[in-house]
Amino acid sequence: MTTYQSRLRQAQSYLQDQDVDLGYRLLLDCTIDTQDMSLYKRAIELTDWREHHANHTKDFITKALSLSEALTHVQPDEHEHEAVVITAKDVEKKYRRDGFKLGPINLQLHKSQVYGLVGENGNGKTTLLRILAQELAHDSGAVDYSLKADTQTNYDLRSRLAYVPQRTEQWYGPLMDNLKFVLANYNVAPDEIETRALMMVARMGLWSYKDLKWSELSSGYKMRFELARTLLRQPEVLLLDEPLANLDVLAQQVILEDLKSICNSPVNPVALILSSQQLYEVEKVSDRVIFLKKGSQEIQEQSDNADVLQLIIEMDIKATRNELESALQPVGLQKLIFNGGIYIAYFKETTSFNQVLSILGTTQADVVYVRNISKSTRRFFID
Repeated sequence: MTTYQSRLRQAQSYLQDQDVDLGYRLLLDCTIDTQDMSLYKRAIELTDWREHHANHTKDFITKALSLSEALTHVQPDEHEHEAVVITAKDVEKKYRRDGFKLGPINLQLHKSQVYGLVGENGNGKTTLLRILAQELAHDSGAVDYSLKADTQTNYDLRSRLAYVPQRTEQWYGPLMDNLKFVLANYNVAPDEIETRALMMVARMGLWSYKDLKWSELSSGYKMRFELARTLLRQPEVLLLDEPLANLDVLAQQVILEDLKSICNSPVNPVALILSSQQLYEVEKVSDRVIFLKKGSQEIQEQSDNADVLQLIIEMDIKATRNELESALQPVGLQKLIFNGGIYIAYFKETTSFNQVLSILGTTQADVVYVRNISKSTRRFFID
């Protein structure tokens, strides 16, 4: 089974289970993969129908499954996944005024991979993104690009790189005209421009906002439109600086899952690196996490098989230090830190997370939340 077929079956499964929003977003991804304008138009018509029949969920599912059936008859050409697109070796950048130094940075970015870039403010996240995007020169080291474009010219190279800063510039004129203008500049056939623009609007959940002006959008939807404009370029590398900053918690989760799905396209796979202060949300969708502290680098593999020397648990629990220490000592508690609101507990390497959960379940204390951060970059912040 190809990646496209697998994604299509997953979309059908979501729809049949009435996970409508999730299933339809994935179905739109599959439709985009086909590059078939007739299927694009069907998806656009269905999106518009849904906008005017919000309470007709059963009918919508039937129509969406009909579209999915049409998609089963298409087999798009799939491209190589996980190909290396950027290699940074011993990259350094120094600022003389404040003495800050980034690096040395060593990393490889692969297509279809999501890289979370985390760290406290002022530790070099934006600097690194701007270097990779060729918006800022580095002092030493090398950044090599392996992109489809003829990279002998700076224009060709940057056409395959897409950098979206945290503060996006204002758009002028109708939003749809801006999207169509991007396509016109990337040699899209004139008779496809309107269809492709509307398809991206549908995919990014912007259908009811497409006729508004920039000044009429919230900060969160401005970022969504900026992402739509960027994705229309079909970049191979997408660099996002704090894309979650102006989104509520639910919107953060949705946009991250959307970005991961889009980057995993079998037809146009993308390497995505995004910086964020939303640590747990980013880690959930990231294949690798790059942690910067005072400009230095730490890469955390997001793998269940990664070696963990010590169990570290973060918890919000209504108990005194003495009560918690007494309860956890039998399961190998080594150190307990309290910051006035959250406890961080360190255990022997032989202790399992389930053992700790079992102990906490027998206490009379009010447990607000418990999180295993042994493999999370959260532990670097604490250390």
